[in-house]
Amino acid sequence: MRRSLELNKFSSDPNKREKHEEYQYINLVQDILNEGVLEFGRNGYAKTVVGSAMHFTLSEGIIPFMTTKQFSWKTCAKELFWFISGSTDNKVLQDQNVKIWNGNASREYLDDIGFYTREENDLGPVYGHQWRHFNAPYGTCKDDYSGKGEDQLDFIISCLKNPHSRNSRRLILSAWNPCQLSEMALPPCHILVQFNVTNGDQLSCSMYQRSGDVGLGVPYNIASYSILTHLIAHHCGLKATDFYYHLGNCHIYDDHIEALTEQISRYPLSFPTIKFNSLKENIEDYSLADIEIINYTSHGIVKMEMRK
Repeated sequence: MRRSLELNKFSSDPNKREKHEEYQYINLVQDILNEGVLEFGRNGYAKTVVGSAMHFTLSEGIIPFMTTKQFSWKTCAKELFWFISGSTDNKVLQDQNVKIWNGNASREYLDDIGFYTREENDLGPVYGHQWRHFNAPYGTCKDDYSGKGEDQLDFIISCLKNPHSRNSRRLILSAWNPCQLSEMALPPCHILVQFNVTNGDQLSCSMYQRSGDVGLGVPYNIASYSILTHLIAHHCGLKATDFYYHLGNCHIYDDHIEALTEQISRYPLSFPTIKFNSLKENIEDYSLADIEIINYTSHGIVKMEMRK
């Protein structure tokens, strides 16, 4: 069995852990380098394995930002707030100097996939649309979708705020909508999220990701859904405890191999903690100004190019 799939047991006390949780990511990288099959896919060659899982402790405000390389957590948080807002307009991100989606929002890329009449930076009904307006007929990223479709995130928050419904096993957030995949600039990679409350007020999150770019995407996904879990717990008067991360296709692009080999030679440092400075009326009212990250230190930058 690959090491990244082995059962890892960690103490809830960060000072008494048997093993740093970042080693789960390091092990996955090493597994792919050692055992991965070189496959040619939509955007080039990648060493690939199928199936992996990780567990990160969120108790006491712990936030699993990777430390074996410098991590741009503010960029990650800005993208998350963009999802929460329901926006699918890349210009909103560009105005905040976030470039994650530029490759999939350019005029050249949209023309290449047949969206000749769609305006540049309009990504179609991607994450934000599905989270807040699931399956609402899509026009453009500038349209007002208020009251249209299913607001999955609002439903989850309403249930979590109610002591009689917060332990439901139906608190699901889906970004995968087969009815609208053909309208998206890029089908979602992280596609299914489930929130669970146990012991009255302990909130955990489980996420399934169909496709994981292990070099660049996976550290962002770990951080993003951990921030989201902390945010929802804060907003609903709960305690964030765990993030469970399930991956389908795990791959390392061929031009990321050298950089990742360097990264996994480094020792992990202590994870930081997260704190929220205010309690807002609505989940979409939060912004970067409401987050404080405490004691984040890391090794230096590891440069890798993002694939479209």
